[in-house]
Amino acid sequence: MTKGKIILIPTPLGDINPLTVLAQPAVDVINSLNYFAVENLKTARRFLKKLNRVRNIDTTEFIVLNKKSTDQTRLEIIQKLLAGKTIGILSEAGLPVVADPGSALVLMAHQNRIPVTALAHDSSITTALACSGLQGQSFTFHGYLSRDDKERKKQLQRIESFIGQNRQTQIFIETPYRNDKIFEAVKAACRPDTHLCAAGNLNCPGETIITAQVREWGNININKYKKKPTVFLLG
Repeated sequence: MTKGKIILIPTPLGDINPLTVLAQPAVDVINSLNYFAVENLKTARRFLKKLNRVRNIDTTEFIVLNKKSTDQTRLEIIQKLLAGKTIGILSEAGLPVVADPGSALVLMAHQNRIPVTALAHDSSITTALACSGLQGQSFTFHGYLSRDDKERKKQLQRIESFIGQNRQTQIFIETPYRNDKIFEAVKAACRPDTHLCAAGNLNCPGETIITAQVREWGNININKYKKKPTVFLLG
């Protein structure tokens, strides 16, 4: 029996119509699928309905795949793939697996020689890097930093040391409602002449991308980033 495959499906980085950012060939692939592993059921249903108004959501099969998912859930998906079913993976925003759940499933797919592919789409990480003006030849993505103030300060100081040692831009993200804490943490932990770029609401209305030295951020209105998905870069 021919195995199915995993298709990683990109979603918009904000609350915009996906038809404005996804190419028609990608839309056609998504509309051909009837089985999805999704981070959030409600968001996934809304996304698919926007792509195809005539889709019968009630006959579309979903399984929740998030950070709380167990190996049993992943094995259930693998069994369907081995039985020939192709599955689309959807996360809340951006490309699944990158700073989102799904890597354990993808690794299990490779271990079972199940094909994995991704529909083309911009990444918030590389889009922010390109727009930052910081070193684009070498960079490190750290995902989310610690929520503990003391540990986060140590992380930022360690991350900052890589800029000079390795000539690398350092990239991280935070839950939107905690953006103000990140600005304060960077100002407290990093050198005044280090550059900080904050790229918020990428490719969406209200997009804000500013690169300035840490000392200059005291004069910048950070309310522009309040509760907006933001990528932070140090360089």
